[in-house]
Amino acid sequence: MSKKILPVVEAVLEKIVGGGQTLGTLDDGRKLFTWGGLPGETVKVQLTKKKSNLAEGIVTEVIKASSERIKPQDEDSYLSTSPWQIMDFAAESNYKAALIEEAFELHDIVLPEKIEVYSDGKQFEYRNKIEYSWYWDKEAEQLDLCFFRRSSHGKIPVEGTSLANPQINKAAVTVRNLLRRKPDVRAYMLKTLLVRCDSSGNVALQLYVKDEAFELLTDTELELLRENGGIIGFELIFSNPKSPASVITKRLQSWGTTSLTDTILGVPFTYAVEGFFQINLPVYEQALTDMKQWVSDNKPTLDLYSGVGTIGLTIGGKNVTMVEINEHAVREMKRNITALDREKSVQAILAPTEAVLENINSGSIIIVDPPRAGLHEDVVNKLLETQPERIIYLSCNPVTQARDVARLADKYGVKAHRGYNFFPRTPHIEHLVVLDLVK
Repeated sequence: MSKKILPVVEAVLEKIVGGGQTLGTLDDGRKLFTWGGLPGETVKVQLTKKKSNLAEGIVTEVIKASSERIKPQDEDSYLSTSPWQIMDFAAESNYKAALIEEAFELHDIVLPEKIEVYSDGKQFEYRNKIEYSWYWDKEAEQLDLCFFRRSSHGKIPVEGTSLANPQINKAAVTVRNLLRRKPDVRAYMLKTLLVRCDSSGNVALQLYVKDEAFELLTDTELELLRENGGIIGFELIFSNPKSPASVITKRLQSWGTTSLTDTILGVPFTYAVEGFFQINLPVYEQALTDMKQWVSDNKPTLDLYSGVGTIGLTIGGKNVTMVEINEHAVREMKRNITALDREKSVQAILAPTEAVLENINSGSIIIVDPPRAGLHEDVVNKLLETQPERIIYLSCNPVTQARDVARLADKYGVKAHRGYNFFPRTPHIEHLVVLDLVK
């Protein structure tokens, strides 16, 4: 049975909403959430989802354009990677600030200062990590790198992305070209290509394949990766084909240096290609610098949801406890603690934060950087019970952050706040709130 093709509709778009889509209203009153449009535009939209109370779609034609509209840098693939390439950069900052304000107003919280979204001005080439999929071009009979089309399972062949450090795109194309020369390799055998680059331009990557018997690369081929792609490390990974994600089931081949090193506020961190690490280091360093002024060396610091420890080990002070649920992140965290010779002053705990609530106490400064779901309810209750003097809350989702701040509002007030554009040309927003106990 073939899938029903949904209609193309015309609509006037009204506002950008949380998540990054632009909202309109259909003639029958249903809300329409679109990608590829801007507020004030009249557009034609190919519907991709149609429900009784709402519809979703992608703009196929702009009838009346916004003055904020610009030509996207990745014209064919921007919707897959960075759907806000269609607006000028000043508009992006304004929309992100408005979304932060809206999230807090929803919980009747008025932030004390005008909302600022910090950016270092770099709109492209900022990402140090990209994951590509694979596509087989039947007409050309060749292998291509690709991204998935938004709102579908279709694929778009690409040579790279403007968001990535150019060394990443160069390395990815080098691997693609090498695989093209292997007559038996087809896209269905491959899962993804994960490419990572440090600040010095060194590239390490992992090729994820679906067959444990996949042919290993020869010494000559590996040397070609170094010469043509600037690649210093390569791993061939068998990934269980039953899993949609690129998980490491078995490492089939390892060559060169398969971990990278970067410094954050002068502190060196070593991390694996697949490991936890920040994507946009300059903007992240600014966030850490802003957070540091609220941390005291005279008090112990509890760093919750700590990843590999980039917050606690840079600004956490002299006595730090770091809690993280992901065992791979904790492994890297412990490796960095040892490399920095800080075993006596830093404790690493592998556990979900809600399972080690005894670490939350009134004498510590609390730093939290939770996933998009925000703080676990038990964590909020423990904070209200123990009443630490200060909570420093960095969030990748202002909506759940605002909810958590509202939960804490009986005991805490907002001392400072600032937004950060970690991911330019995308809807993603980071927001910092410093909460002090109301005495």
